[in-house]
Amino acid sequence: MRASNGSRIALPLRRAADQFSRWRNAHDLGTRIPARLWQLAVNLAVTYGVSRTASALTLDYYSLKRRLTDRSLPSVPVAPSPHSSAFVELPASTFSPWGECVIELEKSNGEKIRICWKGAAPDLVGLSRSFWSEE
Repeated sequence: MRASNGSRIALPLRRAADQFSRWRNAHDLGTRIPARLWQLAVNLAVTYGVSRTASALTLDYYSLKRRLTDRSLPSVPVAPSPHSSAFVELPASTFSPWGECVIELEKSNGEKIRICWKGAAPDLVGLSRSFWSEE
């Protein structure tokens, strides 16, 4: 099975598309999609992306995106743990080739690494991956 742009549709998306098709054929137009099918679509969107999943399952992109976003929001506010970590994305445009920058990483066991540079950014992904993967 191929998408409208000619690319192949992944097997889990095809199977889900078949489930949606069977459900649509058994119900009148305008009937709300059941929660179990929406949950299936959201789970697939995590893996395959909102656009690809919505297209394969013929769902509204924005409805699926909203459900995915709602799923990722915590239902109860949680105070951050002193040992919790957070992901911070820094756009490449924020790095000046002539600027100076310092990044510090800390593991829950207290081990730290400090990366300082001036000029072009080092391989931050490789350095941090190496630091986090040490045992």
